[in-house]
Amino acid sequence: MNIRETTELIEEQILSPYADLSINTRGRAVEEDKCEIRTDYQRDRDRIIHSKAFRRLKHKTQVFISPEGDHYRTRLTHTLEVSQIARTIARALRLNEDLTEAIALGHDLGHTPFGHSGETILDCICPHGFKHNEQSLRVVDLLERKNGLNLTYEVRDGILNHTGDGIPCTMEGQIVRYADRIAYINHDIDDALRAGILSEYELPQSSIEVLGETSSKRINIMIKDLVATSDGKQAVSMSPAIGSSTQRLREFMFEHVYIGSAAKVEERKAKNIIGDLYNYIKKTPDLLPEELKHMLKNYDIEKVACDYIAGMTDRYAVKKFSEFFIPASWRIY
Repeated sequence: MNIRETTELIEEQILSPYADLSINTRGRAVEEDKCEIRTDYQRDRDRIIHSKAFRRLKHKTQVFISPEGDHYRTRLTHTLEVSQIARTIARALRLNEDLTEAIALGHDLGHTPFGHSGETILDCICPHGFKHNEQSLRVVDLLERKNGLNLTYEVRDGILNHTGDGIPCTMEGQIVRYADRIAYINHDIDDALRAGILSEYELPQSSIEVLGETSSKRINIMIKDLVATSDGKQAVSMSPAIGSSTQRLREFMFEHVYIGSAAKVEERKAKNIIGDLYNYIKKTPDLLPEELKHMLKNYDIEKVACDYIAGMTDRYAVKKFSEFFIPASWRIY
């Protein structure tokens, strides 16, 4: 018995009957030989971490576009916080921590530069529409490497259904849906307070009294409640009291931070950059990088232009905009 087989046996012995065991995966689109050391879900996690799309997350906006300061969250730090929260919940519920981690690390790979403002403008101008969860799946299926990462069905399902109307087919995927919300509500409050966009007294006191006055207390209470409410059940959920308080806090953030606040003052410029890049690339497909040009055999230029732009970091998008639209300096000698 090799190391992977031993790990799979341990999973069968210690994990919850509701856990998705590595040995029971529905598999990959292209069958592969098994690794002697790692389970299939561990391999998926490693493929995501070593992908170029994952590394680019460090230069993609979470909420604050071009903030001055080293401590504001980026899309990468958000992803790591989601992973940490999700793993804590999975371990407490004796679910598959490796599957949970793989989904969490891959859930935002398809996010655009400039955060949700980039997603919003691409969704408006592209005839195919644009949703970052669908793009995340497209990244791991097609865009990363030459033919995608060939991930397992369960990880792909969790990535696609971490947001929106879909429900993940595994409890591990359901955990990531909650962990994503727990993470962004609390770290965005933390960043908004640091930036002076919010003050402590403005937060909805009905939620703060239930959830706690600090991010760490709120996260702890949310996690403990989710674990207690979901333990021994085949679905992940919060209690009505904690769930409603969390939802009120989320609605408050949309009203006071995510829409129309000082955090979004640069959003119009960001949308203009994305829109102009999209229209320019659509008219001049020769500007696509070589690794994307072959996609035009199977997809129209509108879709491939979205692939190119969604993969950009904030600073790369600004660089390409400058290259395409700003006259270069020159000198006569």
